[in-house]
Parts: sequence; C-alpha cells; structure tokens
Amino acid sequence: MTAVQSPLRADQLAMVRDELLRALNKLERSLKISGESARPRDLEQDTVGRLSRIDAIQNAGLTANLEERERQQLRQVVDALRRIEEGTYGACNGCGGPIPFERLLVFPETRSCTACSRG
Repeated sequence: MTAVQSPLRADQLAMVRDELLRALNKLERSLKISGESARPRDLEQDTVGRLSRIDAIQNAGLTANLEERERQQLRQVVDALRRIEEGTYGACNGCGGPIPFERLLVFPETRSCTACSRG
C-alpha cells in the first residue's frame, strides 16, 4: 500500500503537533509519578488491618490498569508524531481518504476516519 500524503495544511499540522506534544509530556509525567508511587510497600499484618491490605491490593491493581492505558496512549501519541514527521498524518489507514481536521482535534492520535472506525 502506498503511503498517502497528509491532507492537512501546515498550520493545521502545527496545531495538532503542539497538542500531541502536550499530551506526550503529560503522559510521561503521569507515568513517572505513578511508577514512583506504585513501588511495593511493606504490608505487615500487625500494623495494617486486613481490610486495609485488601484496599491496598485493589488500589495497586487499579493503578496498574491506569498505567497500562497511559502506556498505550503514549504509544499512540508517539506514532501520531511519527506520522506527522513522515508526512502521512491525517490520512485514514482504512480507506486512504482524509481524516477531517475536526476529528483530529478531538482524537489527535486516531489513524482512521469516522466511517472506517465504525467498521
């Protein structure tokens, strides 16, 4: 499949790129903070009650799920920035047509137009 050139103007690409860079910085900071706060803690039975231990285990699971979603979003943002650099950003991977700029403002990491994303 031949790579399709980006259908966006330079000012539109710059706007989306700035938004993606903000998202990248936010995700990197969040992952760093969650990585530091997710360090294992000593949960001694005599100092922490059974319910507190269960809460701590559940919180660790929720933190791990959130961290994985953030990692996935980070990969998508990095991929979108790569597509901007390659000049293919804004072209649908499904049909090859342009992804509307309005959609890209809402979902800057998307790889497909609305029709293709619906199936």
